[in-house]
Amino acid sequence: MTTKLVIDPVTRIEGHAKISIDLDDHGKVKDAHFHIAEFRGFEKMCEGRAVDEMPGFMSRVCGICPVSHAVASSKAGDAILGVEIPAAAEKQRRLVGLAQVLQSHALSFFHLSSPDLLVGLDADPKQRHFLAMAENEADFVRRGIRLRQFGQRTIELVGGRKIHPGWSVPGGVNHPLPRAVKDELLAWLPEAYASVELGLARLEPFFAPLAEEIAALGDFPSLFLGLVDKDGNVDFYDGTIRIVDSYGGVVAERLDPRQYQSFIGEVAEAYTYVKPTYFKPLGYERGMYRVGPLARLNVCKGMGTPRADKALAQFRGLGTLGVVSQSFHYHFARLVEMLHCVEKIEELLYDEGLYGAKVRAIARPNHPSGIGFCEAPRGILWHQYSVDDDGRVLKANLLIATQQNNGAMQAAVKQAATRFIDGATPAEGMLNRVEAAIRCYDPCLSCSTHAMGQMALSVDVRGPDGALAYHFER
Repeated sequence: MTTKLVIDPVTRIEGHAKISIDLDDHGKVKDAHFHIAEFRGFEKMCEGRAVDEMPGFMSRVCGICPVSHAVASSKAGDAILGVEIPAAAEKQRRLVGLAQVLQSHALSFFHLSSPDLLVGLDADPKQRHFLAMAENEADFVRRGIRLRQFGQRTIELVGGRKIHPGWSVPGGVNHPLPRAVKDELLAWLPEAYASVELGLARLEPFFAPLAEEIAALGDFPSLFLGLVDKDGNVDFYDGTIRIVDSYGGVVAERLDPRQYQSFIGEVAEAYTYVKPTYFKPLGYERGMYRVGPLARLNVCKGMGTPRADKALAQFRGLGTLGVVSQSFHYHFARLVEMLHCVEKIEELLYDEGLYGAKVRAIARPNHPSGIGFCEAPRGILWHQYSVDDDGRVLKANLLIATQQNNGAMQAAVKQAATRFIDGATPAEGMLNRVEAAIRCYDPCLSCSTHAMGQMALSVDVRGPDGALAYHFER
């Protein structure tokens, strides 16, 4: 007979999910799954909407990474209009995108994952969260909050609001950037640099004590996929796709992201609303790949900024076969990217082209479909729209980073459960280690869910007096 352990909900992640672990008669793990059980259906809600309003609407997909959805949606709109956007508009989009990556990574590392490190994987859950850390780690907690504040303030000053900014539109952005924002944002930089450096300094001492966990929280062969610029450096806004294997060998490069359907496949699985993806040339099993910070640092030749390049060299020292394969080191990779984001924000603030007056190209729809993409905090994001002659969306497809990491998260959960779960009554700390395998990926579950087949549905309709008038089930 099979005994099932269920962790529900998985804690300290964005969204709602559970983990199920199947044990055999001897209490050993037979199988394990990460179930993303929430459903939102944004693709269906896109239908009938004007392409001009899509970026503002799509920024509502997620409160953590709204800029990525707005930018990918805007770029799909650019393609439908058939325009090249003004340089100042692209610089604005890049700036706000970097600010979003910074604030999202700060949330993941300082608030969601650091309690496992600073408080301990086996600590009392009542103390294993960042609010409880405030007494003993007040400066660390404050710096995480302030880093997020810097990112959010940048988004607010450029995009008009901290959450769900709708300033990016097909053809560019809505308004020029006032020069007055420059001095305020530059004043944040010394503190931001110091906070990221503190994070790097605090993380490294845990590598040796947590060696067993690092080896069992998701260390397995996979492909790695990310965007790079013409020089091979990380590019969050544009570029081409590069894919490397577990030994650092180049599997494919200079792939056009706009042709993603020629090399990325999607499938349906019964245990989740997420549609897992794979690299088509290798098939579903062998074509499993990872995206996000770990992948981006494995596929790039460099970060393109001096401080981050120095940190990248440290990161690469953690690998043994040409890449860093341990999922635990997503945490290190996020800190490297945070450093890069602060450097690039500083570079853009001193770029006079950022403040240009021409920020939007106006046109009617000239093409029946368009694909937009960018690197979101958790990995590459695609938006694809088909429109009618009036520019109203007929069909939309969103390819989200978390669904692309689904295969890797399943492998990480099973590996962690197999290593740390023995018997039907494991210690809470052992279950937390299985959850920690998921936190490495910082999944964004609200972004990633889709409808496949028929959802179970139960509806009660009640009158003003509360009496049941009608019941429907599917």
